[in-house]
Amino acid sequence: MKTLSDADVQGKIVLVRVDYNVPIVDGEVESDLRIRASIPTLKYLLENGAKKIVLISHLGRPDGEKKAEFSLKPVALELEKVAKSEAVDAEIKFVPDTIGEMVENEVLNAKDGSIVLLENLRFYPGEEENSDEFAKAIIAATHAEVFVQDGFAVIHRVHASTSVITKDLPSFAGFLVEKEVKTLKKATENPEKPVLVIIGGAKVDDKKPLIEKFLPIADNIVVAGKIAADGYVPESEKIYVVKDFVLDENGDKPDMGEESVQKVIEMIDAAKTVVWNGTVGVTERPPYDKGSRRLAEEIGRRDMTSIICGGDTTGFVLKVQKEQPDLKFTLVSTGGGASLELLSGLELPGLTALE
Repeated sequence: MKTLSDADVQGKIVLVRVDYNVPIVDGEVESDLRIRASIPTLKYLLENGAKKIVLISHLGRPDGEKKAEFSLKPVALELEKVAKSEAVDAEIKFVPDTIGEMVENEVLNAKDGSIVLLENLRFYPGEEENSDEFAKAIIAATHAEVFVQDGFAVIHRVHASTSVITKDLPSFAGFLVEKEVKTLKKATENPEKPVLVIIGGAKVDDKKPLIEKFLPIADNIVVAGKIAADGYVPESEKIYVVKDFVLDENGDKPDMGEESVQKVIEMIDAAKTVVWNGTVGVTERPPYDKGSRRLAEEIGRRDMTSIICGGDTTGFVLKVQKEQPDLKFTLVSTGGGASLELLSGLELPGLTALE
């Protein structure tokens, strides 16, 4: 794929697809992971002479309608804070629309070296319809000359801002997309062995492609969470299914037991690469987050390639890391479905579009 280092951005208006689909509670951004992850690309563009940067993103599922609760305005305020903390010297402006005359006026009147965040892409049905007309309308309103795809969490979608827009502008992968793709592909194509894969979560059908992909690659695969509690039957001696559980007052199995925790820690000790997708317990109901917490701590303290992916897993690991800043991970992926599909060997339309 073409990457940002291949792009000539000097004196140009650069359109950047970011993924600022972040949790918002009471009008405040709860996690700034995806905003911070976009900063290296924004810094590079500014330092290499981009005239202006225009950001486009979606938030939630407004179903093609303009709904105030899905506005990106709170994200713009958070972006200002993050940019300041990361020494990004740029004025940040929010425009309450995505196409049209207002966008054009605001972009043209913005200072050189500024960052303009447009309103939610999904306020228009053309985004999810992969509409060429909608993509052209964004380009016309912004006067964009270069497109940078840095929204890794959406590159598995066939949307206007991931697919068709690349036909009308020179298009490149941003640093976030490049890092995620290279790290995840290395885990399947050339990992440092031994390789340990930990798979949790609730839906076995979602995880089957991942298990099948890693069977010839991994030295050990751990199946935990509800999948294990529901009686998953292993198809290989490589697969260790958690057998003991912590029981709650209803007799359910919301967390893995101590015997299995110790068994998995032994595998972590021996591993050089760990891929973890899916929490091993009901982490939103402490103390049933204990098993997942123990694994996060053990992985984060070791010198290894550690890849954390899946929305619930990354959110939980980031929470633990915030409490224990000494924990280090190679990649805490910003993409849930995208990382799972890439690891499973599926084609991602947003990446294909950048080839």
